[in-house]
Amino acid sequence: MKQGNQTWVFENKPVIISSAAVGGPHESEGAIVDDFDILHKDLWLGEDSFEKAEKKLLEEACSIAIKKANLQNNDIEFMLSGDLINQITSSNFTARTIGIPYFGLYGACSTSMEGLTLASLIVNTGFAQNALAATSSHNAASEKQYRYPTEYGSQKPPTAQWTVTGAGAALVGKSGEGPKVVCSTIGRVIDMGVSDPFNMGAAMAPAAVDTIVNHFQDMNIDPTYYDIIATGDLGKVGHNIASTLLSDKGLNMPAEKFTDCGMIIYKENQKVFAGGSGCACAATVTFGHFFNRMKRGEIKKILIIATGALLSPMSYQQRESIPSIAHAVSIEN
Repeated sequence: MKQGNQTWVFENKPVIISSAAVGGPHESEGAIVDDFDILHKDLWLGEDSFEKAEKKLLEEACSIAIKKANLQNNDIEFMLSGDLINQITSSNFTARTIGIPYFGLYGACSTSMEGLTLASLIVNTGFAQNALAATSSHNAASEKQYRYPTEYGSQKPPTAQWTVTGAGAALVGKSGEGPKVVCSTIGRVIDMGVSDPFNMGAAMAPAAVDTIVNHFQDMNIDPTYYDIIATGDLGKVGHNIASTLLSDKGLNMPAEKFTDCGMIIYKENQKVFAGGSGCACAATVTFGHFFNRMKRGEIKKILIIATGALLSPMSYQQRESIPSIAHAVSIEN
């Protein structure tokens, strides 16, 4: 049912019965290496293009999530996936391989929680017993499309972020063991006029704040309800902006609870500028790191707010600003 202005409450509480996280070489040197199912040492993954390598990452994540649930591909009724590559080709071609009825999504880096929200809705309403939500990104493929190929060697400012090479998948079921999806707050597109593609945190922070504020208003709760409140891809710069904006709105987030997936995935001494980003950032940290912490009983209630910058190479070339969105999902053990 709908509660408040923007929140869906899943009264049947769909269960995340399995999940998977796959990463690349930079992630294999990061801060949460034990939370990945597979880590690759080579950006190419044995393929002849970065785009094919990303497809392989996504295929692996989906296959692992299904295998962990002791299910076969034909047991999964729907797959929801998206990515950053032109016309979400990584997801489209993975769906071709897996052969599951498929919804292609595009929410940029918010796709992980967009997919989890819609998969949970499908299961909650009884239209499916199982639905798979997945997403991926690849550093070199994204750099080539949105900015400059890595070989170009362009300089970047400290506000830039490092696109995560990886994929994440979560299998949502009607019943079973695992964390439950309690509710989702659907974000609005927010554009504050930021146009710098090397400062995505500043562009996306207002969208994250808008969704967070509406979530707590709709659900009539405060930040103390959750053990962890994590934005997806703001990095250090965007996280600081979001904290300030939330405080200005009278919502003071406890520092020990409020974090960002892009600040978690890498170590301090890695050269990732302001932190991680990309579709795989929130996906791998949530479906790997946070879910493992839930399994160990360290945390019970989390709110994940995946943020997405809805620009394209064409919109940037036309000097458009960067509209952004954020979707929040409440998950409880």
